[in-house]
Amino acid sequence: MSDVQAINNLVEKHKALKKEIAKVIVGQDAVIDQILLSIYTGGHSLLIGVPGLAKTLMVNTIAQTLGLDFKRIQFTPDLMPSDILGSEVLDQNRNFKFIKGPIFANIILADEINRTPPKTQAALLEAMQERSVTIAGQQHKLKLPFFVLATQNPIEQEGTYPLPEAQLDRFMFAIELKYPSVAEEMQVVKNTTSDQTVNIKALFNAQEILNVQQLVRRIPVPDNVVEYAVKLVNSTRPNLETASDYVRQYIDWGAGPRASQNLVLAAKAHAAIRGKFSPDAEDIQAVATGILRHRLIKNYKAEAEGISEEAIIGKLL
Repeated sequence: MSDVQAINNLVEKHKALKKEIAKVIVGQDAVIDQILLSIYTGGHSLLIGVPGLAKTLMVNTIAQTLGLDFKRIQFTPDLMPSDILGSEVLDQNRNFKFIKGPIFANIILADEINRTPPKTQAALLEAMQERSVTIAGQQHKLKLPFFVLATQNPIEQEGTYPLPEAQLDRFMFAIELKYPSVAEEMQVVKNTTSDQTVNIKALFNAQEILNVQQLVRRIPVPDNVVEYAVKLVNSTRPNLETASDYVRQYIDWGAGPRASQNLVLAAKAHAAIRGKFSPDAEDIQAVATGILRHRLIKNYKAEAEGISEEAIIGKLL
């Protein structure tokens, strides 16, 4: 199949996927799009939202429609790295045997990731970056495709351990879930308080998703689009000579080079699901907020004046 056919095929599959997910999840269109973009590009996503917005259900439904193996890990203050990665145990013959942890799945839902101490959060780092884990000096490869979709509750700050910047940077998207509209909430209540059961069909398999990821990487990007992405990321850095007064006024630290890479990758996927054979500046703008939101560190003045990351990114765009 040629790349042109493959892109047209992806457009159809993406529409069918959205329809299948909509059987269970009402609304949240932009959120689902961003999660799927991160999956098509091999990235990870952080879902930020108050309890009860169906974050877990959404990830579970997406895993089912993609035909992938799914594991949920509930992060708690007493969770140990071995609870995620697995551990070595002695068998009957007094030999060490490795028992795999829940990380050995295609999609990992790291539920309330900020509830666990840094040591356990760090256990995910190697898996997210290298797609492998090291136990007792032995490296174990994870099965591909591999995604971490983590959730975080923005209200509860008691008993939480904020994710360090280095770990936040590993997430391609930080996606904010908003409350549903009245009409959407009515639909949710009707669906969840009746006795109807929904059957979800798997529309992909692991190999097809790996093919999509390779297809996205093959999509050509014009130099002016790469330049636009890099200049946009550059404009978030207050310590550069070219920084605007606005950025110097409100930002302590800007986004790193990983943001530029992710912007271009996500723009390629964004173009592909719209049937375009190459991304343009509009595709960069469409994915910019989700990719830059968690990479900007605001200063005290921005906090005091109630200026959000979204407002800063909007101004830069």
